[in-house]
Amino acid sequence: MKVTVDEDRCCGAGQCVLLAPDVFDQREEDGIVVLLDPAPRPDLHEAVREAAEVCPAAAIEIAEGA
Repeated sequence: MKVTVDEDRCCGAGQCVLLAPDVFDQREEDGIVVLLDPAPRPDLHEAVREAAEVCPAAAIEIAEGA
């Protein structure tokens, strides 16, 4: 799995951080997503998929098998 984020689309809702805090964080100044791990370990994949699914701005993209 390879994860990318589009900071320009991010609205700072923070759902990704709640669901996968080992993979996502937020900038202090504006709440925009920070990608901590673009290739998360397998036990985090389901949480990352859920974070991408619930992202209100569709700012998270996942490439499976990458």
